[in-house]
Amino acid sequence: MSATAQIGVTGLAVMGRNLARNFARRGYTVAVHNRSYAKTASLVADHGTEGTFVASESMADFVASLAVPRKVVIMVKAGGPTDAVIAELVPLLAAGDIVIDAGNAHFPDTIRREAELAAHGLHFVGTGVSGGEEGALNGPSIMPGGSPESYAVLGPILESIAAQVDGVPCCTYVGANGAGHFVKMVHNGIEYADMQLIAEAYDLLRLGLGATAAQISEIFAQWNTGDLESFLIEISADVLAHTDPVTGAAFVDVVLDQAEQKGTGRWTVQNALDLGVPITGIAEATFARALSGSVPQRAAAVGVLPAHAAAWDIAPEDRAAFIEDVRLALYASKVVAYSQGFDQIAAASAEFGWDVDRGAMARIWRGGCIIRARFLNRITEAYERDAHLPLLLADAYFTGVMDDGVGAWRRIVAAAALHGVPTPGFSSSLSYYDGVRAERLPAALIQAQRDFFGAHTYRRVDRAGTFHTEWTGDRSETAL
Repeated sequence: MSATAQIGVTGLAVMGRNLARNFARRGYTVAVHNRSYAKTASLVADHGTEGTFVASESMADFVASLAVPRKVVIMVKAGGPTDAVIAELVPLLAAGDIVIDAGNAHFPDTIRREAELAAHGLHFVGTGVSGGEEGALNGPSIMPGGSPESYAVLGPILESIAAQVDGVPCCTYVGANGAGHFVKMVHNGIEYADMQLIAEAYDLLRLGLGATAAQISEIFAQWNTGDLESFLIEISADVLAHTDPVTGAAFVDVVLDQAEQKGTGRWTVQNALDLGVPITGIAEATFARALSGSVPQRAAAVGVLPAHAAAWDIAPEDRAAFIEDVRLALYASKVVAYSQGFDQIAAASAEFGWDVDRGAMARIWRGGCIIRARFLNRITEAYERDAHLPLLLADAYFTGVMDDGVGAWRRIVAAAALHGVPTPGFSSSLSYYDGVRAERLPAALIQAQRDFFGAHTYRRVDRAGTFHTEWTGDRSETAL
């Protein structure tokens, strides 16, 4: 077989299929392979006119069709299936070839695989890809890790198929080994928070105003013309406007209120605990999905647990102000979620020596990906002003956002509590905001407690060093 293909894709489910088509549409000769040849044949039959595809039935023929250095994109299920494909590929490759895992792999797996393939002289590039089916086909946000040498070869190809914003591709080199998949994991964690916050805003408008799904759709569509403009607000307005063809009811009202998840949110929270980074908005969004699926517990509680909640009765003349308060609270809470996510990226970058450019991450998330939003331009600008910004919220633009919105935020969280409406995203984000801006936290008492029962020591505000008090003895203090 002639080695003519410039890039190959193995794994032709919807995402792999669309990525292969994206490459072909950009003028690349694309080798395609799937465990079941029927999917390969179907791709060529259905979309062969979009570009040049080289179809192979066997992995050996697939690899043989690739020009050197071979560039192979793996698009199969994360975990064992990915390892199985890699094991089949490695004996067929040669030093200098590049293996790209574009699935939602857990970043420790990527670190392991990168080291294993490096021992064979191969480049392994863990690559986050966001944008869903449409993004894969028309231009996703792409987050490749691996070696700088591999990006020198692969980067121009990936940049050419990525989304473009203001003429800039939504793709850049992230960092060594697992950096690309790590950043994609945090992206997904932020996505969890963003979706939860939008859902809470919907619930507040539904319960506070008695608004219909169609009315809330109109509110969201209006919000999407301002600072909240984003893909998730846009599709939420679209979903809320949809009518169920079977019942004639609002579609959202016939959907079961149990949200599922594929694991990236949990990974984000677990890693944040390992790093000691408070990502409360993302954590609460992840737990909110778990709560929604806690069917026996919810069934036991409904109609049994007392509420003592006030009835919501917003006067007609106050409705516009309430809607604006929800909008401001949503924006402030979203900013907190993104700020926490970027803190996590900074902590992991330091831990693993990745040197991730947070401004560049905000820039490549402006298009193609699920969390694309207007205010990512503001985040990019913040890190351009100070690449080492310790807290995104402390940037001048975002302190202004908080100044404009914190009063509304407090009113909404307080009203939700008084009226018995769960707002874990709004509430936890506000608590984080108040915690991070506090001059003194009650952690002093926690440290004293720890020293009392476990001799864990403490530090003082008035002199350097570590100390312990003999709590069960004469309460003398010892400097350690």
